[in-house]
Amino acid sequence: MSELSLNHLSQRFNWQLKDSLFIPWLGLLFLGWVMVASASTGIAEYYTGNEYYFAIRHAAYLLLGIVATMMVSQIPLSWWSRFELKLLLAAFLALGLVFAPGIGHEVNGSQRWLNLGIIKVQASEIAKLAAVFYISGYLVRRKNEVQQHWKGFLMPFVVLGLMVMLLLLEPDFGAVVVLMGAALVQLFLGGVKAGQFFLLLIGTLIISGFVLTAETYRMERLLAYLDPWSPEHVYGTGYQLTQSLIAFGRGDWFGVGLGESVQKLFYLPEAHTDFVFAIWAEETGLFGGLIALTLLSVMVGFIWRTAWKAQRVGQAYGAYVAIGIGSLLALQMIINLGVNTGLLPTKGLTLPFYSYGGSSLLVCCAMVGIVMRVSYETRHPSIESEPEKPVAGRKSRVKSSASAELNPEVSDV
Repeated sequence: MSELSLNHLSQRFNWQLKDSLFIPWLGLLFLGWVMVASASTGIAEYYTGNEYYFAIRHAAYLLLGIVATMMVSQIPLSWWSRFELKLLLAAFLALGLVFAPGIGHEVNGSQRWLNLGIIKVQASEIAKLAAVFYISGYLVRRKNEVQQHWKGFLMPFVVLGLMVMLLLLEPDFGAVVVLMGAALVQLFLGGVKAGQFFLLLIGTLIISGFVLTAETYRMERLLAYLDPWSPEHVYGTGYQLTQSLIAFGRGDWFGVGLGESVQKLFYLPEAHTDFVFAIWAEETGLFGGLIALTLLSVMVGFIWRTAWKAQRVGQAYGAYVAIGIGSLLALQMIINLGVNTGLLPTKGLTLPFYSYGGSSLLVCCAMVGIVMRVSYETRHPSIESEPEKPVAGRKSRVKSSASAELNPEVSDV
């Protein structure tokens, strides 16, 4: 390879190292690997004879995630803007294929995965990211309609409603909550009227309550959440929660020592996935738990700061995308930690960057690459990131001017 080519590659991939997300992101990847490596030893040895089986696989996913972040960060926002509808169709296709024999893969009674041979992809991960791009583009293209008319405000929920129906058929109620929550945050910061927003919020909560009580197993989880230690729940639907609380109690201030968890030895199911934080808290105590939470919170905070900077320079599309991604990660973190600590009913949902899972880690890394790109184009506004798009019979730039900031008072872009 010539020196000119090496210099070109250095210029293309050097700026990511200076991004504010880079160090927290690497820290999350390393800490997540340590968590998975420690929490998975018992189950790995039992099923494979190699206690490092999941640690090795997670390391491979980690390397792929680093490559994914670097590659995705090279994609201009204009590309995502042009292909957001195709990405949305791909998400619907993935959600439909989980029910296809030979392609869909069932785990613990849920049909959520696509079996691609070397990796199993959770379709909801694709759907959540596609929804973020769709809502971002819609808010920029239809800003006036969203802010002034019910039709413009409700139209994206027709599309998301179809996505929600497919997710509930899997079933994956947790992904529904995260997806809809992120969409509501995007719309709220997009300048919708307060009355419209709160009516929709109330309607969403009512529908969520109906969905929650419509299935027997969800009602059982809710009752177990209210009293997990009762004799009828402690060894049934409340078992995971009680074992998770025991893990937190054993951790005390500084933990029992890395690798010394007892709860991971088949007492706490899904110890290396949904409940990996409980095992980490058992082994490192309150001190280690706060370190892990602080690192994750810093990452989410930097993403929101990137969104704020983007809207300050008139980069509306990039700002909405960063807001959506930050909301997805924050909501998933809140729900997972709420389930682990007993503040929320038990629900299978991974903790971003920390839980074992190839598709989850790869999508999280891709999200970081996208936000890095938003930050890069915010710092270099001369880069043409968003092409013109025709809207309602006239031409309108998706690339917004300074008047297109996230403000309900401004005119349509």
